[in-house]
Amino acid sequence: MRKAMVLFACLFAGTVLASEHEAEGHESAGHEAPAGGHEAAGKEDVAGYILHHVADSNEYEFEVPLSSEEHVIHLPRLFIPFHEGACTPVASEHGEVTPGLGAGCLDLSITKHTVMMWLAAVLLIGSLMLWSNRDKSKLVPRGAGANLFEMLVLFVRDELAIKNIGKEEGPKYTPYLLTAFFFILFMNLLGLFPWMATATGNVAVTCGLAVCTFVVTQIAGIRAAGLGGYLKHLTGGVAPWLWPIMIPVEVLGLFTKPFALTIRLFANMLAGHIVIFFLLGLIFMLAHPAVALVSVPFAFGIYLLELFVAFVQAYVFTMLSALFIGMGVAMGHHHDDHGHEGDHGHGHKDDAHGKAHA
Repeated sequence: MRKAMVLFACLFAGTVLASEHEAEGHESAGHEAPAGGHEAAGKEDVAGYILHHVADSNEYEFEVPLSSEEHVIHLPRLFIPFHEGACTPVASEHGEVTPGLGAGCLDLSITKHTVMMWLAAVLLIGSLMLWSNRDKSKLVPRGAGANLFEMLVLFVRDELAIKNIGKEEGPKYTPYLLTAFFFILFMNLLGLFPWMATATGNVAVTCGLAVCTFVVTQIAGIRAAGLGGYLKHLTGGVAPWLWPIMIPVEVLGLFTKPFALTIRLFANMLAGHIVIFFLLGLIFMLAHPAVALVSVPFAFGIYLLELFVAFVQAYVFTMLSALFIGMGVAMGHHHDDHGHEGDHGHGHKDDAHGKAHA
């Protein structure tokens, strides 16, 4: 509680001083500018700062608090041309830009969010090495970090993997679910620290994570039902004359699940950061330090909410992944039911995978 109060006081003092510094800068340099133009420029700067902060880039910037000093690290750029001259920069309205994949240029440059993913992976591996139970003779972990990790691991295994996939198949997919949960959680938490960025606020990152779940889900379905049963399931068990309708619907259904995973995680993480910066930006947009009395407490509240959202979004992504994998595993049981019951239609059985069937 004491740390939270200190953080709140520092945040409030920093925004007030920064507002006064900004106001002094405008007074000394902008007397000749009309009032309407000054206000419009301030609003444009706040919006540009927010978009610049949440967007990915090939530069990593470190700003010195309460000053205009800024350090920029230019990250390495790597292009792979598919034909000669494909990656040659071309002139545009925004200066020289490198052609994209459509023009035959594959961009593998390191970006700010790439660095954040690497940092999250390093911190995750380091945390596991630090708090893992190396002494196999002691079954009870010691220390707050070890107990926290054990609690989260057991929660993912028992409440997400086994309950959604089943006692028999659930433990087989627990390593993937644990990897997804902790990797997303560390990326979410990194974005809450100063000078850091939230990699999960990048739609390419969340799309990559959703593709991983999609691949695991399809493998689970093929393992459970076999390749023939997997393909047969795409017909929905209807009469052959309805296949031209049912097969596109089933194929479309395969891709709606990873699409939902992508957008849900991306939108939630991006929106939280935009709200925080917008609340703080009100001080500069309204150009009065007194606005900080309202905007800073609200921003601090959203910051604490973002800490909770970091855990919730990691949980939701992992829970939905377990649910989709469970549906793939249940596909094999549906296939068995069709084979055993034959003329009895498509009745479902209540078994250990009952929740996955639902």
